[in-house]
Amino acid sequence: MTFNEGTRLDPNRVQRRGPGGARGGIAIGGGIGGVVIVILALILGIDPSVLSLDDGTRGLGGAAGAQDDTVQQEFAANCTTGADANADADCRVLAVIESLDAYWSDALPAAGFRHALPGVVIFDQSTSSACGMASSATGPFYCPPDQTMYVDTTFFDSLASFGFESGNLAEAYVIAHEYGHHIENELGVFDIADRSGTGANSDSVKVELMADCLAGVWVGHAATTPDPDTGVPFLEPISQEQLDNALAAAASVGDDRIQEATQGEVDPHTFTHGTSEQRTEAFVTGYTNGTVASCDAFGVLDR
Repeated sequence: MTFNEGTRLDPNRVQRRGPGGARGGIAIGGGIGGVVIVILALILGIDPSVLSLDDGTRGLGGAAGAQDDTVQQEFAANCTTGADANADADCRVLAVIESLDAYWSDALPAAGFRHALPGVVIFDQSTSSACGMASSATGPFYCPPDQTMYVDTTFFDSLASFGFESGNLAEAYVIAHEYGHHIENELGVFDIADRSGTGANSDSVKVELMADCLAGVWVGHAATTPDPDTGVPFLEPISQEQLDNALAAAASVGDDRIQEATQGEVDPHTFTHGTSEQRTEAFVTGYTNGTVASCDAFGVLDR
């Protein structure tokens, strides 16, 4: 994934927070299980409000979540063009967000729904949100109560350990998936879905697969979505290698593969995100069909 170098970025679109004052983090286990679950959080996105926090995490305070003017100013100075996005992970998040903004600002109203841009926070180490405290181990996530996406880009380094050396599109897919949750929120999915359940046919799985599909929709249109200010597309055409890389990233963290790695067996009754095959199919469905309707797992467009 390569951004057109002349693309102009607006660093005021995101809030760049400095290192938080919190210590500790989400209790997600250790050893190989912890590593795999961390990658799960990275690719699929986990709302901290549905995770179990240990007692130390519940009491966290300090500077986490505070605006750091110096960090914001540095971000604003460093992230102004597509060339910056090609070179820097923080700038890449900004560029992906602006492309997503441009696409969904047209596509969602075309489907009959209003669209308000989600908040976006890039943070270091830890931060606060309306869903509670989050750390790098939480992975990128979308918080419905404050309609904001939270991203620690150092977390993307974990992709390299899973063999995704050309992972820029895989990173963008993560952001697009979280943005997909915001689109679901605007479509009213969260009002009717029971996200507390588990199982292969649960609403939890349907919500995650729908977000994957919506991410695929954006990827399919990304290279033709222009910057509203310049008329130049944010992204250059996506190569098959880049697309395969993003699909491999999704497939690597299906519920079945995660459970096999952490438990040695697969239990469909506890699925929350879908199998590797389902995740790949959901993305391809959105990428191929290119419409919100093709992703509508809850029939919200017919309501």
